[in-house]
Formats: sequence, C-alpha cells, structure tokens
Amino acid sequence: MTPIYRRCAGIDVHKKSISVCVRVLAGAEESKTESTSFGTFTSDLKEMAEWLKARKIRHVAMESTGVYWKPVWNVLESTKWKFDLLLVNPQQARALPGKKTDRGDSERISGYLQQGLLRGSFVPPKPMRELRELTRRRTHWQGDRNRVINRIGRLLETANIKLGSVISNIVGQSGKAILNAISSGESNPKVLARYTSGRLKCTAQDLERALEGRYDDHLRWSLRQLLEELDALDRRVLAVEVRIGQLTRDLREVMARLCTLPGVDVTTAHTILAEIGTDMSQFPDARHLASWAGLCPGNSESAGKRFSGRTRKGNRYLRRILIQNAWAVAHMKDCALTALFYRVASHAGMKKAALAVAHRILTLAYYIIRDGTEYREAGGEYYDRHNPTKTAARLTRRLERIGFEVTLTPRPAFAQPHKIAPPPGQRCKQCNAWRIACIHVKPRQAPPPGALSN
Repeated sequence: MTPIYRRCAGIDVHKKSISVCVRVLAGAEESKTESTSFGTFTSDLKEMAEWLKARKIRHVAMESTGVYWKPVWNVLESTKWKFDLLLVNPQQARALPGKKTDRGDSERISGYLQQGLLRGSFVPPKPMRELRELTRRRTHWQGDRNRVINRIGRLLETANIKLGSVISNIVGQSGKAILNAISSGESNPKVLARYTSGRLKCTAQDLERALEGRYDDHLRWSLRQLLEELDALDRRVLAVEVRIGQLTRDLREVMARLCTLPGVDVTTAHTILAEIGTDMSQFPDARHLASWAGLCPGNSESAGKRFSGRTRKGNRYLRRILIQNAWAVAHMKDCALTALFYRVASHAGMKKAALAVAHRILTLAYYIIRDGTEYREAGGEYYDRHNPTKTAARLTRRLERIGFEVTLTPRPAFAQPHKIAPPPGQRCKQCNAWRIACIHVKPRQAPPPGALSN
C-alpha cells in the first residue's frame, strides 16, 4: 500500500503518561520509527510539541481515551506550528491479542495514519466546544431537577398527600405555593387549597380531598430540603442559559432559521448548533450527519442476508433532543412532519416513527445551516396530494371493508390550498415542497486553487 504521509506521528494517551511514535518515510516502502514517552502536565505536553516540531511532524493522530486526549489536543492546537490533528475512535486501532503495549499502540496508530487507514472523529472548534459543554451541563442539571421533582412526588405519596393526582405540575405556580406552605407548617387542607392561582382544572373539593394527609415534622423537614435543592438547580439552569445566550449572540440569524422547523425552540436550536456546529463541510452530506448522530438504520449483513437494523449509538445529546422534538411534532396539526410521523407509525410503530421524524428534522437542519434557507410548511395533506390516485385507492379500500360501495368522480378543477410555488430553476418536487435547496444533487464544489480552466 502506498504511504500517504511522509512524516507523521501516533500518540497513545493515558492519564499520567503518553507514548509518541514518529514515523518518517526513508525509501519507497521503508519507514524509520522513533518512539518516546512524556508526562501529561502542561509543561510536558509543550515539550512534546517542541519534540514533534524538531522532527518536522505536522500530521498527528491520537485515540479518544476518555477526557485524557483533551489536554493533548489543547496544547497541540494552540501551537504556532499548526499540527494537523486527527482524533481516532479506539475501535479503529484495536491491537491484536498478545501485542498490547503502550509503545506498540503508538507505533500502530502512526502506521495506520501513514497509510491513510484512519478516519477522524468530528471535533468542533473551541467556541463550539465551549457551547457544547454548557448545553450538556444544562441537560444534566435538567435531569437532576426532574429527579428532585420525582422525589417530592414520592415524599407526598408516603404522607398520603395526593397532590400529583389533581395537579399535573406539582412544582408549578400553584403547586409550589402549596408545597412552601406545607414546609412552613400549614396542614389544614382548606387553607392549603386557597394557595392556588385559580387556573387549575380540578375543583376546590377535589384539591381539599387530595391534601388530606399525615403531616409531621419529618415530612416538613424533608420537603424543605428538597425545595431548597430544587431552587438551587433552578438558579443554576438560569445562569447557564444566560451564558449560552451570550455565547450564541452572533448566531441569532441561523438560530432564527432553525426555529422555523416544527417544534424546534431556542433550547433545541442551541443544542443542534453546539453538537454539529455551523460548518457543514465536516460532513459530506446530510446522510453522513444522520449516521453520525445515530438517527438512521444500521447495517448488519452476511451472505446476502440482513440481520439487524439497530441504530448505532451516535451523539446521544443530539439524538435525545431530536427524538423529544419528534414526539412534540406528533401532537401538532396541519404539519407535513406530523403526517410523516403517522405515515411511518402505521406500519413500523410509534418509536420508529419518532426516529424517522428526528432524521428528517436533522436533515432539514443540515441544509438550513449550510444553504441559509428556511423551512416552509407544506401542510398536513402533503403526502395525500403527492400521489392523489394512490390516496384515493387506499381510502376506497377502507370504505369498502366496512360495507360501502364507492364511486369516485374527479372534479375538473381541484383546488389545492397547500400548493406551494417551487423556487425558480428547481425541478425537484420533494424539495420544492420543503422550500429548501435540492438535497438529491450534490452541490458543485469549487475547483482547487491553481486548477487550469478549459
């Protein structure tokens, strides 16, 4: 196999030490290797960067070992030498049994890199990494907040207080006022029922019956502790949201375009931008992005037989929020994505339908970010109008199954309220309905600098 790089290096990263192997092409097929090890303190990593620079190494590959690769990446990324860094999934450079050593790992990584056999993971630029850290922290704090709310509900149930049976949100405006009164010492159900805001669906009698319980000092002390923990988490979430807003001040335009997607709000737009960034050149097309996020079927085939289509793990933060967004779209009205949800759910189930809608939302987000377009709603009848003959045949069969005799007579002038004029110069019917640039034709790439023109 012909080597790709004349000079390259592979790094095996650990918590307290790193092994580095430099590989230099000496002849047509032979390469000379030089291996050494360094510590992981910042001074040691700077020494390693100078060691690589002295050997004129620019192409460096390392394994993504926990969080221990990040200090190495930070130092090499900030040097003036401008290393071409490649972060590799450890699955791609797995050692053979019996040949697993630190030095052997670094030599193997450098050898794979020189032959061009490694595929790098997506590492966003530093501003996006900071935004990603904040959005993921907000996700974890929201999870902690939900766990505290569940503990409050369980605590009330142990005291025979059925507040969650009459109020959907026990920490809302009315619920929070009632909980604060209970923690302060109030135990009369009629008095506690007066703390509501008057916008509850339950009656005053049902609320009073739900608040009849066993009140004691242990309940009040435990409830005070949980309410204080909930207030602290609310302050943390608010502070991180303010910080996220400051970091995304220059991204308001692209966020506004993302929010035109059904069900996508500011929180979802923040997460999408933090996880995939604004430079879509990192992904060859939308299908690669969906595969990276784990929102497409997997491949498992042998001897011409397909065994499993389970999705890969992918980016769990992006996948989670897009699946949540898909479930929200399922409850919308007169929406093309809602029609897609129930179209898939009719033969594949609700969970696969949510995955399909999440895949479509991510695909649309890819082209919205890349091409600067906006989402235009095609209407809930898009799929029915896409092939009206097939739709009419399906509905006819359904009516005949329940005992009706159907005769279809098409009208001469059939009004199409959801018909959208296609963009000028674009003939793709599917993408015209979405009002985006055509996703079925690869964009024409600019010629490399210095290329001769005909």
